[in-house]
Amino acid sequence: MKKILTLVCVSALGGVLTLGGYKLFVEKENKEQLAAEQVSDLPIYVPTNTTLNNSTDIAPNFVEAAEKSIDAVVHVKNTAIVSAPMTMQDLFFGRNSQRAQVGTGSGVIISPSGYIVTNNHVIQNANEISITLNNNKTYMAELIGTDEITDIALIKIEADEDLPFMAFGDSDNAKIGEWVLAVGNPFNLNSTVTAGIISAKSRDLSGRNLQSFIQTDAAVNPGNSGGALVNTNGDLIGINTAISSRDGSYIGYSFAVPSNIARKIVNDIIEYGNVQNGILGVVGGALNSTFAEEKGLDIAAGFYVSEVTEDTGAEKAGIKSGDIIKKIDNVEINKFSDLSGYLKTKSPKDVVNVTLIRDGDEKVVPVTLLKNSIAEIPIIGRVKNVENEDLKKFNISYGVEIKKLNEKYAPYLKEYGFEEGNILTKINGKNLYSVEDAQNSIAKHNFNEPLRIEFINNNGQKESIMIR
Repeated sequence: MKKILTLVCVSALGGVLTLGGYKLFVEKENKEQLAAEQVSDLPIYVPTNTTLNNSTDIAPNFVEAAEKSIDAVVHVKNTAIVSAPMTMQDLFFGRNSQRAQVGTGSGVIISPSGYIVTNNHVIQNANEISITLNNNKTYMAELIGTDEITDIALIKIEADEDLPFMAFGDSDNAKIGEWVLAVGNPFNLNSTVTAGIISAKSRDLSGRNLQSFIQTDAAVNPGNSGGALVNTNGDLIGINTAISSRDGSYIGYSFAVPSNIARKIVNDIIEYGNVQNGILGVVGGALNSTFAEEKGLDIAAGFYVSEVTEDTGAEKAGIKSGDIIKKIDNVEINKFSDLSGYLKTKSPKDVVNVTLIRDGDEKVVPVTLLKNSIAEIPIIGRVKNVENEDLKKFNISYGVEIKKLNEKYAPYLKEYGFEEGNILTKINGKNLYSVEDAQNSIAKHNFNEPLRIEFINNNGQKESIMIR
């Protein structure tokens, strides 16, 4: 018994010594190592935000804007007769190869009397235009007029009662980062509302300085064309027109014609039957650091005037080559689409205040815009409206005069007898009555296909050439 008690005491003493050694040496080392690791993972300084942020207070609410706009946006159906490839059955049965082709889009009612603005490409070549309201009532529409360059069209329906409508807002006040709604009928899904922000302004997708779109990231798909771009107040600030996509569906960016441009086009169509453009009369391009360094300028933003067109408001106001335009009225000018976009909202005889830099000094010059009588046409060059006596001289009733050939294509054009002073009469078969007609013909030309030009040479002979 005495031996067993001794053994137990020795065992207990050994356990105590072992546990004490572990606590004293091993565990202490582990704690020191763990502490060192934890300290090394922590940043020396941890920034904190003490501002209280209640997301429900600042989250945008689109309910009111949607309620204001959804009944004023309509479904547009375009029925066109197109020539289909002739089949063996058509030949056998003696049938016509023409077929009815249906396209759809959207439109915005802009007056209680039934005027509707949409895109030109939505109703182009239509034999019949059908409008369906949000209450499912259907009407046949009349085409009032179109402008191919801005892709805006005006149509009208006759209803028995006043219609819900949207008034144009001021697109110049739209800000980058502002929330917007796109309202339309994508994929024939009536009354669809999507939201996004304004990503950019004055976007030109053509590369020919013909456009000045509002860019948004609101989802826009086929069928949205002609629909409304609306701010959170429910103001119509744009007409949805295009998307940037490889497959034809939305992948991140959409584009709208600013409401100030659309309103000007609509008013001109109603009052004159066509668009009355007021031009400034300058040729040039946007400044950048490289160009500014080449010219020895200390300004890297603005529109550099390389040439002033004769008999224009700019020439009469004293604007000179080398001037840098910084603003027109209160609109900052950093690229050509800023300039062209703002001028598209103006008419002949309007006066604009041009802020420019000349020899380091800033000055403001009032300029009276004039009707467009001279224009730069890609590939061809500068053209001018023809005086009546010149038309009589060549025994023709339409055409525009070639004032200056495009430098790049001049050698090729001259090989075929196309010279300055010739009267350009047709582009791709379309008669040219003004420089606007020439611009429109070029604007809708597919440059993957040859360009067909008809003209009268300086000897009064009719000729035509193909440019590939």
